[in-house]
Amino acid sequence: MKSTLYLKFVIVYIIFGFLSLFTIATLGSGLVSDPLTASTGSSVHQEANIIATNYLPQYFYGNITLNDVHLQLSGIESHLNAACWFVDRNGKVLTSASSGDFPSAPTRIANFDPAEIGNNQYEVSDYHGYFNEDVLTVIAPVNSNYTSQGYLIIHKDLSSVSETQHYLLNAAYTCFLVIYILSFMILLAFQFFVYRPLSKITEAAKQYASGNLDYEIPVNTEDEMGYLSASLNYMSSQLRDMEDYQKKFVANVSHDFRSPLTSIKGYVEAMADGTIPPELQGKYLKIILFETERLTDLTHDLLTLNEFDTEHLLLDKVSFDIHEIIKNVAASFEGRCTQKKISIELLFATKHLYIFADKRKIQQVLYNLIDNAIKFSDQDSSITIETTERGDKVYTSVKDYGIGIPRNALNKIWERFYKTDLSRGKDKKGTGLGLAIVKEAIQAHGENINVISTEGVGTEFIFSLPKSSETSK
Repeated sequence: MKSTLYLKFVIVYIIFGFLSLFTIATLGSGLVSDPLTASTGSSVHQEANIIATNYLPQYFYGNITLNDVHLQLSGIESHLNAACWFVDRNGKVLTSASSGDFPSAPTRIANFDPAEIGNNQYEVSDYHGYFNEDVLTVIAPVNSNYTSQGYLIIHKDLSSVSETQHYLLNAAYTCFLVIYILSFMILLAFQFFVYRPLSKITEAAKQYASGNLDYEIPVNTEDEMGYLSASLNYMSSQLRDMEDYQKKFVANVSHDFRSPLTSIKGYVEAMADGTIPPELQGKYLKIILFETERLTDLTHDLLTLNEFDTEHLLLDKVSFDIHEIIKNVAASFEGRCTQKKISIELLFATKHLYIFADKRKIQQVLYNLIDNAIKFSDQDSSITIETTERGDKVYTSVKDYGIGIPRNALNKIWERFYKTDLSRGKDKKGTGLGLAIVKEAIQAHGENINVISTEGVGTEFIFSLPKSSETSK
């Protein structure tokens, strides 16, 4: 990364400097020269018109002499550092004044045309070849009796414009150099605030990709980089938890499959080699059947959980009477309830109560809760199933009076394969997945399930479901 991203920024910074200098050198001269020339031409034109309008007409009226005109032109030449020619309408030079830097004025201007400048205030040329280099020329008419009797021609050297242009360009180069040096701070800021944190994030990504999920990015800021670093740290912790969960899940599944398979294998081998006599094989075949049922239940529960783990679980929601479902599920446990002398009491506020949910999954929820209640209830006890309406929700309660759940286990009962110490003696056939399936099913509907339990007194599970638009009866 050091040889790519950061190096690219340095190269772009250097290229930016060279391009900026090249732009100032090529465009700056023209951008500065033209406005300066226009400003100087406008100023000289204004000066020439003032003299040509207010003073020089007096010569044609006979009020001043050529010596007076020459003195005036000398003052203009000294003030503007220019060559001043006073000519008649035919281009004959009447008098002139110029410094030693300018060539002497001709006696007559060849091919004199006072309109050669046109509508412009000035022109830049060598003026008919009388100057060795381009000068700024202004022609102002001198009017007398409403006609042009002569012209004031001022030729200004452009060296002052070049000097001003040189000063301005030097100022531009200096400003650019200062800005370019100050902009180096942006590169430093990128180094400290972007590149270094990004390097740490890149290193973290490499560590995570190689399997080192314990690598943690130091978070020193509260900006986007800090938020990204914190998010990656959280992601790595979640991946670690997921990895631990997967290991635990595989271990639990392996254990729950290995135990019945070992038992089945042992009994089958014992019957095959004659260790178990034929008259006892019926007893052990029942045990093998029991273990087979355990494997079947475990496989079914795992497939159910896998269905809930699907990213987009599709629920087949319909409107149905939950009271009817409760009665049917409760009736399926009649044999077990008779065996343990357990009664199931149904408390319904209305004859019918319709909800809008996935009928098959809610049936499974009720089956798992009633199955748990029967498992952990003592003989000659009862189970109460009650429904209530609150607003647009229907609450269903399954309550038993059995062994209860220890306080420290209440938050763990929803975990897959979890069994409390008190349940291990009673729940020989359980897979530890029933309540996990219950919670997944209820949450898939966007609802909640809660548990209230006191050890040695009993347990109550309460879950909510959306009420259907059909009227309760």
